[in-house]
Amino acid sequence: MTKTPALFHEVTEATLRPKIVRLGPNLYGAVFTLMKLVPARYILRRALDRGELEPGTVIVETTSGTFGLALAMEAALLERELVLVSDPIIDARLRRRLSGLGATVDIVEHPAPVGGYQASRLARLAELRAGMTRTFCPEQYSNPDNPASYALVAQWLHDTIGQIDCVVGPVGSGGSLCGTVRALRSHTPHTWAVGVDTHRSVLFGQQDGPRLLRGLGNSLLPANLDHRVLDEVHWCSAPEAFAMTRWAYRRHALFQGPTSGAALLAAKWWAETNPDASCVVMLPDEGYRYLDTVYDDGWVTEQGIDITAPVPDKPAEVTHPSHAADGWSRYPWQRRSLAAVLAEARP
Repeated sequence: MTKTPALFHEVTEATLRPKIVRLGPNLYGAVFTLMKLVPARYILRRALDRGELEPGTVIVETTSGTFGLALAMEAALLERELVLVSDPIIDARLRRRLSGLGATVDIVEHPAPVGGYQASRLARLAELRAGMTRTFCPEQYSNPDNPASYALVAQWLHDTIGQIDCVVGPVGSGGSLCGTVRALRSHTPHTWAVGVDTHRSVLFGQQDGPRLLRGLGNSLLPANLDHRVLDEVHWCSAPEAFAMTRWAYRRHALFQGPTSGAALLAAKWWAETNPDASCVVMLPDEGYRYLDTVYDDGWVTEQGIDITAPVPDKPAEVTHPSHAADGWSRYPWQRRSLAAVLAEARP
């Protein structure tokens, strides 16, 4: 009898697909260990196939979050040097993990007058590349391989759940939500897309400003965010996201980060409001980075947040993105461009 050979995978390949968890009668969580592995692996492997990652090529990117960790894991497997440009807000635990994987972390100390730290990081990135012989930049905010990589996730969701009527996800680069929904709509064109942002992010027409809730939102408008994919947009505050993050751990033993809490807030409401429709919520990464912050009562109190305060049971409906003030708010985007929304929906 011939024995079937075993299948072995690299660690990044083995953790690309999310676990699918039932969170309610019609609500499913797509639970990722590290969602950013999906675009990081796809982008770098595509670059390798095109001959853009020859030995001696330095991978360079700007990031303050989990995309950097995903790149560091993949760069270690590919035996390529990695330089990441970040800012002082980077989590200390994350920085140690990056260094342990062999990545160089270059910190910019001051935000740019326009675009904040993201703009100053981009300027530093260009400066570093100018001094290197051979580099490759994944450019997660503009590389079309970012959203394209999520076709794998969409197919996994479709194969596991079947018809998916709604996908809810946090928005940063725009890659995960836009890429997943575009691919799902090849099966179900009606699939509803709900983007979750935080206040004082420019992604959906608000003015840039300080944000305690990290991992979603942006100070610059990324090319990979296709606003015409979105049916509705929710803005979530840090206290609401933190409370839902801890609720998910206590109620479902889901140990995820605050972007997952923000997405879950909107998804739980949407699923309850549409009981005959199936809803999937994207839960991007595990909670280990947040043990000293979101999961720490002392830190949360220092931020002036009462973690025991009740979370609203529904969002405030707003008629313009600028009306989404500080609490959980919802706006019917209707698959329009940003320019169309801002031109037609006057305050």
